[in-house]
Amino acid sequence: MAPTPPPRAPGTWLLLAALLALVVASFASLPLQWAAFFAPEALDSAAEFLGGFSPPETSPAFLARTAGALWETLAMSLVGTLLAALAGLALALPAAGRLGRSLRALVRVLLNVLRSIPELVWAALLLVAAGLGPFAGTLALAAHTSGVLGRLFADALENVEPLPESSLRANGAAPLAAFLYATLPQALPQMLSYTLYRWENNIRAAAVLGVVGAGGLGQMLKYHLSLFQMPSAATVVLAMLLLVAAVDAASYALRRSLTR
Repeated sequence: MAPTPPPRAPGTWLLLAALLALVVASFASLPLQWAAFFAPEALDSAAEFLGGFSPPETSPAFLARTAGALWETLAMSLVGTLLAALAGLALALPAAGRLGRSLRALVRVLLNVLRSIPELVWAALLLVAAGLGPFAGTLALAAHTSGVLGRLFADALENVEPLPESSLRANGAAPLAAFLYATLPQALPQMLSYTLYRWENNIRAAAVLGVVGAGGLGQMLKYHLSLFQMPSAATVVLAMLLLVAAVDAASYALRRSLTR
């Protein structure tokens, strides 16, 4: 006879009831106009709007400009993610409590601030200082992603097995050497996986940041949409889709190779 599972604690049922009440209250408080959304007039307008995107612009000159903007978007995401990984690792050490409890709390607050501010807000702030172009977008991606990766890296360092580092230090190894040879190798595959995942997200974010003037495909998309040049906008959207799909595939392959 299979053993009977233990009864759930009352707190679990209360939490589930609270989540259910939150879902119901969310639907009740939002003006969701499903009837208007699926009305024949709305569907006809949407079909007419989408029809304007066909056929996409395929002139060689425009495709060359799109390829340049695609590379700019890819470069923004790569550099922004690399800067964020370096900054995140530097902030993860004190955030994981390796430099004292008081500094841990202070750095955790800094990481919360960095990741709580969206990339678009960072870009709007940095555009004032750095001007229009991809530099401000790269810094915006790095600022937000530093907060995300710093928190993830700190959690990874806190969750590793402490015995190897303790053994090395008990045998006379320096603290830095014990960390580099015992703790960091345990957390490094997870850190690399987090970094690759954030690179995937930053590709999408870099495309959106162009809307506020940070360069790349997003800036081209905003320009052509504002002039109602739908075939040109369709080409830019297709370039975005191809870039995201390629980066997703490359990141997935790299993460698979790291976990084998």
